[in-house]
Amino acid sequence: MNRYTLACLALVSCVVGSAVTAKQASLSDGDASINLQGRVGDIDVVDGVDGLWVEHDGRTYSAEQYLALIRVQQDRRDAGGPVFHVLNITTATGVLWVGLGLLGQLLFTGRMVVQWLVSEKQRRSVVPPVFWYLSLAGATMLLAYFVWRKDIVGVLGQATGWAIYARNVFLIRRSGGEASGDDELRGSTAANP
Repeated sequence: MNRYTLACLALVSCVVGSAVTAKQASLSDGDASINLQGRVGDIDVVDGVDGLWVEHDGRTYSAEQYLALIRVQQDRRDAGGPVFHVLNITTATGVLWVGLGLLGQLLFTGRMVVQWLVSEKQRRSVVPPVFWYLSLAGATMLLAYFVWRKDIVGVLGQATGWAIYARNVFLIRRSGGEASGDDELRGSTAANP
């Protein structure tokens, strides 16, 4: 197999691997690591004096080294068993990140349950202050998780909402801990029993 074939194989493996695997993989001696969750644009195949090289995350690897790194990452994922496959991770640290994301999602969903229960109790549409605190906490955790995953859609979605939740928490704290609103607005959205 020539160097060009190896470099192309490394590139294809990375594209396929990024859809199946995630996060860090190290050489057996621990001196380098790669993140295969990145995009194809993060990888450059460079024609060097002594053959083709792969540039990824600011480091340069021979095609053989790069394929070895991919293999190490796949071995780590396989060693983690079905949990690593389902969570799309390759390290135990990934379990913590996914746990953070799941907790954030639980808080984010919980805010709607709380709002629903308070509204049912008062028999009108109400957004209690805890709704905004749960929104902010859940969005913060999800934002951190999406940054770790390098998920631009998730980052943008949570970042825009985060600013709104933070502003509402600020307004609640400034008003002494109570959510208040315009009575006219409340009257137009309240469900009359």
